[in-house]
Amino acid sequence: MAGLRGPDSSEDERHLSGNAVFPETVDVNIRQLDPIPAPRYFLRELPLTDDMSDLVLQSRQQIRDILHGRDDRLLVIVGPCSIHDPKAAHEYAQRLAALKGELEDRLMIVMRVYFEKPRTVVGWKGYINDPDMNNSFNMAKGMLKARELMIKINEMGLAVATEALDPFGPQYLGELVSWYAIGARTTESQTHREMASGLSAPVGFKNGTDGLLDSSINAVKASRQSHYFLGIYENGQSSILKTKGNRYSHLVLRGGGGRPNFDTVSVMLAEKALKDAGVDSRIVVDCSHANSMKNPDLQPFVLNDCITQIVNGNKSICGVMLESNINAGNQKIPADLSQLKYGVSVTDACIDWETTEHALRMTNRRLLDKKLNGE
Repeated sequence: MAGLRGPDSSEDERHLSGNAVFPETVDVNIRQLDPIPAPRYFLRELPLTDDMSDLVLQSRQQIRDILHGRDDRLLVIVGPCSIHDPKAAHEYAQRLAALKGELEDRLMIVMRVYFEKPRTVVGWKGYINDPDMNNSFNMAKGMLKARELMIKINEMGLAVATEALDPFGPQYLGELVSWYAIGARTTESQTHREMASGLSAPVGFKNGTDGLLDSSINAVKASRQSHYFLGIYENGQSSILKTKGNRYSHLVLRGGGGRPNFDTVSVMLAEKALKDAGVDSRIVVDCSHANSMKNPDLQPFVLNDCITQIVNGNKSICGVMLESNINAGNQKIPADLSQLKYGVSVTDACIDWETTEHALRMTNRRLLDKKLNGE
């Protein structure tokens, strides 16, 4: 076993090279080191085409325009809670790409393609971490397959959104992504705020799991500033990264502390908190998580409430998020993976495709009526 460390390793295994010896104080709790190719390898194996690059650049600009009110469409980030089956994700993307073409007058649809999952304690951490779902942790395979799927989705003309969880991840996938989320558990993290300041796409910071807004508003402010921090370059070399700051970071309301925060009063309080903090930011509402009290069937009602607020004159809500899959609900990961149900989430429960399609068509119709009525 290469690269063993700590009390259980032999003297021979402590030698990294002929002259380098690890002292007893180094990597005491590291059991194994398995090298993974540098980002440049994956970029060369699975490169972007000019058409895909144009799509990503155009999608990012459209999202920026929505965030700044120059585009009056609604940003809709919709897709599975997490990706575990590329075949099912590809089928979902095909359906969503067709629907996007029908509804793009009022909706800017971006597919949620999440490969990394933060866990409250422990559990399956996502497709990149363990693509075979058997604790083999073949992350090189996971990264390659994740990149391959993102490319296929972009080839359909469908922009991609994902969560930025591992600070090295954007070097492997970043040029494929049109929108990022920083999750409720990492919004307070200085590492993630610094990373967000250098990301090439707009970034939404979710409010904390306690439902309070301070950490997310502070994160938006921090990520808009320039930072210096340790990272890697595309050749895998450790580097000091100097960022410009991300002017398009913004707030995502996801509820928390046992209560939702998508309602009119909560949105008005969020607007006031942003103004008091001197932050010019529109708001994206996550219709899942605590805003639906973890009940996926409530997501369409949350969405409908947000659209009602917009129709009634709200100017701050510019986007929504939905957790959706081919089939409804969720499932535990079975010991026999052949028993996995197709198109069903293995993390948070989702609404099914039929419910998703109906909700988005109704949303488009209401926003189109608003436009036609000159409201």
